[in-house]
Amino acid sequence: MDIATVAAAFGLIFLAELGDKTQLAILAMAADRSPISVFLGASLALLASTTIAVALGALAKGFLPEGALRWLRYGAGALFIGFGLWTILRG
Repeated sequence: MDIATVAAAFGLIFLAELGDKTQLAILAMAADRSPISVFLGASLALLASTTIAVALGALAKGFLPEGALRWLRYGAGALFIGFGLWTILRG
């Protein structure tokens, strides 16, 4: 296990999730329902979506050339920027 990769993935997801709509929805749900149940449901959802992303990433690595993976990262970054701009302009 590469601790630097674990730390990078943790930091990326932790910072990306701070204050986003999902976190705010979970906050509201936990205020109204059992916090343990909300925690377990939200944790399982994040685990499931992360499992799908990791599986697809591993699959893509086997089929795509290395240069394509760089463009995939650029595309993901552009989507993040696009969603951020869209959110700002809507607000």
